[in-house]
Amino acid sequence: MASDPLASSANPVTVEVPLSEGLEHTPGEWEKATAAVLRKSRRLADDADDSQVWAELATTTLDGISITPLGTPSLTTGLDDGGLPGQAPFTRGATATRELDGWDVRAWYTDPDAERTARDVVTDLENGVNSLWISAGSGGVPIDALATVLEPVFVDLAAVTLDAPFEPLEAARALAAVIADKGVDAAPGTSFGADPIGAAFRRRGAVDFDATVEIARLAHPLGVRALTVDATAAHDAGASDVQELAYSLATGAQYLRVLAEAGFTVEEAAGLIDFRYAATDEQFPTIAKLRAARRLWNRVVELSGVTTSAAAQLQHAVTSRPMMSRYDPYVNMLRTTVAAFAAGVGGASAVTVLPFDEPLGLPEPFSRRIARNTSSLLISEAHVAAVTDPAGGSHAVEKLTDDLARAAWTLFGEIDAAGSLEAALDLLRGRIEATVSDRALAVARRTRPVTGVSEFPQLHETLPERRPYDRPLEVHRYAGEFEALRDEPASAPVFLASMGTIAAFTARATFAANLLAAGGIDTVVAGPSEGVDDVVTAYEAADRPAVVCLVGNDKAYEAWGADLVEALRGAGATHVVLAGKAAVGADTTIAMGVDALAFLRSIREVLA
Repeated sequence: MASDPLASSANPVTVEVPLSEGLEHTPGEWEKATAAVLRKSRRLADDADDSQVWAELATTTLDGISITPLGTPSLTTGLDDGGLPGQAPFTRGATATRELDGWDVRAWYTDPDAERTARDVVTDLENGVNSLWISAGSGGVPIDALATVLEPVFVDLAAVTLDAPFEPLEAARALAAVIADKGVDAAPGTSFGADPIGAAFRRRGAVDFDATVEIARLAHPLGVRALTVDATAAHDAGASDVQELAYSLATGAQYLRVLAEAGFTVEEAAGLIDFRYAATDEQFPTIAKLRAARRLWNRVVELSGVTTSAAAQLQHAVTSRPMMSRYDPYVNMLRTTVAAFAAGVGGASAVTVLPFDEPLGLPEPFSRRIARNTSSLLISEAHVAAVTDPAGGSHAVEKLTDDLARAAWTLFGEIDAAGSLEAALDLLRGRIEATVSDRALAVARRTRPVTGVSEFPQLHETLPERRPYDRPLEVHRYAGEFEALRDEPASAPVFLASMGTIAAFTARATFAANLLAAGGIDTVVAGPSEGVDDVVTAYEAADRPAVVCLVGNDKAYEAWGADLVEALRGAGATHVVLAGKAAVGADTTIAMGVDALAFLRSIREVLA
């Protein structure tokens, strides 16, 4: 075993490509140019050293990993060579070239209405989809309807992967019967999709390894995959990237053990497993996560004795459910586009773009069309897949890939040492709970904004109506706490006591109105004013709301802010908020960085 636990024993080929002459620049030049921009935007003090731009622009993930604003050769000094696409450790891709000149565009189906699902399948396959991901059994497509749904499908050309947490063996037998009835070899990538650990983690089924082994014995002679390590089970619970990776390694290793104990060779076992990961709108972490996942799995099977192509991880990337919002759902189109881009660049074998209305209920034909066309546009018009591993060689991406891989490997070791499967899952759940808390605080303070919900909400929007799911997944949506407030709008508005001209109060009035709307609270604006009397008159005309919020510039606050607060209290205001930090006798002040959820809940209590 190599001294470095993640160092592959393979001998990768190194290709040196010199920089063109005249294009070399120093980090100091970048620091100087960047510092000038940050000073102009007041993000950097005039007397601050230029080198502070690194700290100012760097971001830190929930795993504590720093993402540099600029990749430099020093970042990758000493890192292992990632090899070439299609070569161990497969960091740069499971294959040397992409089939279909892109990734496998995989559509998702869960509608219990078999006739409707059958129509959706035909429409999707005729319009750019390459493979099918079917949620079958309780809450999804009826298992006894699989033959009907797949009747028009050439299963030797279009791969079918199942997700049947409650009845995995029955679903596997049904798909095997369809393949046998058609008398063809199943398309590469076809999978029975059994995932007993994932089902247990989601509390949607029990761990039954006897059934798992039977599914594997059914799959092996057919040349299809038997098991899917669905790491989105951890992601949907709120896991970080490192936790999602570690979960996938621990689950995959357990499946290897189960199949090996059942008599399969380790190589056969590895060839029966595929993986599913979430792709988010944080594009660089997603790219690095998928690259790290292939490297990590290669190391697991390499230590198990596998050195053939079976070590290459077959990846299915799905756009993140937690990142999507129920309110202003059309913004989900933007989120899923970035996520699909990151999944494609990261080298996923198959990519599923979830329809933008997925949080609302069963998707409709329009949203399904947008979902499949997202991949088609990225592949055919943006040419994202024209190069295998386009991020390869980027110092920032290579460093982030390595950081994620090492952190995940360490956590995997802790999980694997926990002992029983139950203890391992409990350990991971505890880590995820801490991550959920950290993320929730960042979302509450709007340092991790959710557009359309915590930022720029449309308070009076009309949401699309969708048919409900029979058994919806439990998903920890990042905007969930804000959405809960929106579900029950406040019964009364807040009065915005605007001070001065439109130009003087608009900035803070917009900030306050957006913040309040994020909590389901409407506002009434006084409009332009020249003094206390104008604002009080407007307040009385608005039926004297209990809560008022002063919005103006610092000059107005200093000149007549305290007098206005006193007058508004005298006119009936019971709680006064000030947008800014001036001392004028207000009960509460709000500014950037405020715990928005705590503030909104307190205001709603006053309004109630």
